[in-house]
Parts: sequence; structure tokens; C-alpha cells
Amino acid sequence: MVTGRLKSMSAARVALQPCVPAFHRLPGGRPRADLVGGGVYGVGVTAQGDSTDGRAGVGDTDAALHAVSAAVLAVTRHLSVREVLQVIVRSARRLLNARYGALGVPDDDGSFAEFVAEGISERQWQAIGPLPRQHGMLGAMLREGTAIRLPDIEEDARFDGWPPAHPVLKDFLGVPIRDGDQVLGIVFLADKRDKGGFTEADEKLLTLFAAHAAIALTNARLYERSRELTLVEERKRMARELHDAVTQKLFSLRLTAQSAGELLRVDPERAAVELDRVQRLAGEALTELRTVIVELRPAELARHGLVETLRKHVNLLDVLHPACVVFDSGPIGAVEPEVEMAVLRVAQEALHNALRHSDATTVEVGLVSEGGRLTLRVRDDGRGFDLEAAASCGLGLASMSDRAAAVGGRVRVESERGKGTSVRMEVEFR
Repeated sequence: MVTGRLKSMSAARVALQPCVPAFHRLPGGRPRADLVGGGVYGVGVTAQGDSTDGRAGVGDTDAALHAVSAAVLAVTRHLSVREVLQVIVRSARRLLNARYGALGVPDDDGSFAEFVAEGISERQWQAIGPLPRQHGMLGAMLREGTAIRLPDIEEDARFDGWPPAHPVLKDFLGVPIRDGDQVLGIVFLADKRDKGGFTEADEKLLTLFAAHAAIALTNARLYERSRELTLVEERKRMARELHDAVTQKLFSLRLTAQSAGELLRVDPERAAVELDRVQRLAGEALTELRTVIVELRPAELARHGLVETLRKHVNLLDVLHPACVVFDSGPIGAVEPEVEMAVLRVAQEALHNALRHSDATTVEVGLVSEGGRLTLRVRDDGRGFDLEAAASCGLGLASMSDRAAAVGGRVRVESERGKGTSVRMEVEFR
């Protein structure tokens, strides 16, 4: 965190000094001291000629670049657009020691497609109401595409008032996030904690950070787009499977039912055989259709994250099947997309096995994160099976192990006849 005021980029001298870490939770629940300085020391900026703790002083430009570099690295560790936006705001706010920060991504309808804020509570945010429109100072920044720095935002002619419950801001610094001529969004800070408000040096620092943040935001958008294309291909594949598997069974079902109807009057015994076949084909078609419906769901993974996607998946299965399917999870934090996909696929395979083969009355799904390790557990109270014969049972155990191994994880299966089955996947994440 920049702990001192940058009065001028040429006059200030910089020292590395111990600073109070801002603790937040890593994925897995463990705290981490998130220091913009990138290590044990934060960046302390002073106006004196010597360092504040006897260490060798370094140029203020180096310190500023060091702080920006640490903030940029914090942003580029994330691939989700929403996460990138949140980390940009958080990093910018810490970088310039501001009380409030926000970032808006404009849409084509005069509002904002995304808007994230730091420094206000969830209750305040809900009380403020709908996302802001592109008017007032925010609209001016989008139209003009230039930085705006003000000692008191309410005294500017472009100011258009505060919505109800909005905190009253004073000093203001806003910078566009640009990709060439396109404004991707605007990041702005308010109420600098240091006396005197934002300086010209602060504006330059935030502009430099915004230029790098634009790269991270563009990269995240491209990544999500590539995932969307992958999901489109997956949906096409599932559509082909739907046509190849379910449609054929339904066609056979129709012909068999017609045959049974014709035989019912002339040969009741053969008609009964055909009706038994109708029942079997209907059951197979229903199973195939359920599988297709379930496997079309991962499109929500990029939008809602692993916990919510898995919760919806379990709720769907609970409706579709007679067994009681329940889900339990706490917050897991940010997980790499490839790990999310692997965990989801293993969960789907384990659930499919439990619901199709175990005759279980209850299937429990749990997801926990602890110490940088994500653990998935799918447990049923079904009939169990012989693990030694599992390779020939078509239960997909090899597939689950392969998916876990691809992301550095492992799967352990425990089962005993008459005592149910437990599938446990463990994987470490950053």
C-alpha cells in the first residue's frame, strides 16, 4: 500500500518499511497478508531525503513501478472477468490509499453491464439500488475518455447528485481503462485518506495501472469467450448424442408400441412380450434423456462458479430421480477454471453411477476447501459393489481418475456390498 503522499515524482524519496498487512481469505479459508509491496515490506513513500528506517533509499519512480507491478500481478492471476474487475478496484484503492473505489463497464443501453465497488457494505450497496446510468461524472468520463481529478466532485458542473443511501464523496480521481480508442470501463477513486487529496502523481500512477489493467481485462474476456466457444462445441456434441441415442430409442419405442397394439387382439402373449419391451425401451430412453439434460448444464460454470453450478446440478437430479440428493458446501474462494471443470465432471460421473446403479435412497454431495486443497465427496447408501471387479463394471472409475490426475488431483473410491459407496476427489489449487 502506498502509505505516504506522493507530492511530486521528482522530490519524494522512498524507503521499504514494515507495514500493517491487510488480511483477507485465500481459497481454502486461510488468511494471507496481501501487501501491495509484494512481500514482507510495503512501499513507504516519504518526502524526506533519507529512508525512514535506515535502509538505503530508492527512487520514487522505482517504488511507484514496484507498487503498480505488484497490483498488476494481483489482477493477472485471475481469468474470470468479474474477478478481474473486483481485483482491479481493490488494487487501485490500495495503491492510492483511497476510502472508496469503483469500476464500471458500459453497456449499449446507457447503463453499465458491470459495476463493482469497494469501501461500502453489502447493505449500503443494496440500499443504493440499481446500477448507475451513464450520466453525470461517469457519463462525462465515458464521453471524454480522459482522466478527471477533482478536489471536490460536488463543485464540478458535470456532477449530477447522489442517489439515496450513496456515501457523500469529496476528492475524486477517475481514469478510463482503454483498449486503443475503445473505453472498456472507468475506474475511479474517492476520499484519499492522506491529507490534500489526489495529486498529479496519483493520476499518473492510476493511469499507468489502468493501462495494464486493460490488458488483464481484455485477456479475461478472450478467455471467457474461448470457454464459451468450447461450451458451444460441447452442446453440439450433446445434440448429436441426443439425436443418435435418444431419438433412436424413441423411434424403436414407437414401432414396438404399434406392434403390441396390433398383436393385442390376435396374440395376447406376444403382445405382452412387446409391451415388456416397450417398458424397457422407455426406461432406457428416459435414462439417456436425463443424462443429456444434466450434461448440458456446465454452461453455467463460467457464470456462477463451481459451488452454485454444482448446487443447481444436485437440485436438478433431486427432482429427476426418486432418491434424495443433497448438497452441502461452504465458500471455496477462487479456483482455477480447469480445476472447477474437473471437479464438476467427477461429481457428475459419481452422481450418475450412484443414481443409476446403486439403488440408493440418499446421495450426499459435499465440497470443502481447506489449506489450499479442494475436496469433493459423493456418498450414497446403496448396495455397493466389488472394487476389484469395478474395472469391468462400466462405472467410469478410470475416467474420474484421469480427470482428477489431469489437474494434479486424485480420486479414491470406497465401497462394500450392502454398505454403499463413497467417491472422494482431492486437488490442490492456487
